[in-house]
Amino acid sequence: GLLLAKGRMKTVTLGQSPLTSSRLAYGCWRIATKGEAAADYATAKAAVFAAVDAGYTFFDHADIYCDGEAERLFGRILKENPGLRAKMTIATKGGIRFKNRPVGAPVRYDFSRAHLLAQCELSLKQLGVETIDLYYLHRIDPDVPIEETVGAMAGLVKAGKVRYLGLSEAGPKSLARAAAIHPITALQT
Repeated sequence: GLLLAKGRMKTVTLGQSPLTSSRLAYGCWRIATKGEAAADYATAKAAVFAAVDAGYTFFDHADIYCDGEAERLFGRILKENPGLRAKMTIATKGGIRFKNRPVGAPVRYDFSRAHLLAQCELSLKQLGVETIDLYYLHRIDPDVPIEETVGAMAGLVKAGKVRYLGLSEAGPKSLARAAAIHPITALQT
């Protein structure tokens, strides 16, 4: 009863925004993987359409999921199925770098303005959309003030590339500091 209303998934308003979403999000990382091998387009498309049919409207990505393959597959699905985008809230995350990382090396964060702007542009291209509904900071970097990072992300909103901002894996103090710079619509943990 908490998730379904009359056989359909309930929706919620995210934060103080007018953005609405299904109560459950569809995590898109798995559309690009099948075990350790890349999923084929038909399987990815079937998964996305099954999620839409089940009432999912919130589709969650990250620029690093399968080195961008999840966003690319999703973008192809949207391109080849006009009208599908209107049924969705599309979220993606940025700020982690995996490329050229030696095996066993720690994950590298890069919350520089240049990296976030470049990754947002890449996500827009891979997803094939003009605007990302919700753009998350993938992690909090203790070496970069959250005010700087969220300030850079707020520029994406001002430029019309992103509608709303979110944080992923952030604690209450980081959330409060971020919200003092720009409204934070969602927190993903």
